[in-house]
Amino acid sequence: MAEISQAQKVYLRKRSHDRRMISIWRILLFLLFLGAWEGSTRVGWLDSFIFSSPSQGWNTFVSMCSSHSLFSHIGVTLYETLVSFVLVLILGIASAVLLWSFPRVSRILEPYLVVLNSLPKSALAPLLIVWLGANRKTIIVAGISVAVFGSIISLYSGFLQIDKEKLKLIETLGGGKKDALFKVVLPSSIPLILSVMKVNIGLCLVGVVIGEFIGAREGLGYLIIYGSQVFKLDWVIMSIVILCILATVLYGMLNFAEKMYQKRR
Repeated sequence: MAEISQAQKVYLRKRSHDRRMISIWRILLFLLFLGAWEGSTRVGWLDSFIFSSPSQGWNTFVSMCSSHSLFSHIGVTLYETLVSFVLVLILGIASAVLLWSFPRVSRILEPYLVVLNSLPKSALAPLLIVWLGANRKTIIVAGISVAVFGSIISLYSGFLQIDKEKLKLIETLGGGKKDALFKVVLPSSIPLILSVMKVNIGLCLVGVVIGEFIGAREGLGYLIIYGSQVFKLDWVIMSIVILCILATVLYGMLNFAEKMYQKRR
């Protein structure tokens, strides 16, 4: 292995220092925001009944954890999100493969996919409740509806960008569509699939919460809507913070998987 030059060492130290400073400033800004929020409620600049406060949110979190009721709500939302995410991944890849395999079908369905992807998914949630009932299955479908159409379009567009020379080589060697799909298209699209997955996990969480707003009796979305109705703003703030943490953790896990794949290439 070649030795690192002095200039490279200086550059790497500078990059490491910059990353540390950025992380420190992020933490400081977050703590400053919490401090300003807490201080404003304590001196009366903000009404703690309307705006809650970090300390009230923390006390609510500790209280609900001690009664184990919060873990049930978190588990429900996490389960619904992961199920909808896995189904979106399967449906997205399968549909994109179908569209790539049959160009005429893709030309017929493409306008419908664009329209469905552009449709505000919150408008579909009440219909899903009426059609399927207020149950967990409906909420999972709501999560799927937010992400699946964009996933199909992104994956199909990525399939079309595959190196034409590689596809010609497969054809020259006597391979068919199946060979091109499994030996060129899908292997070359793994970075794209991972990227789409990172987007979909957040969209599925959004769709699940929308479904829980309308037709659930458990989950973080239910806590938010119920807390706002009975003016328990501590529940609302706490649930929003937990959703942010969940989204960050899930995204971080997929981001880590993507980096591990890139290192192995």
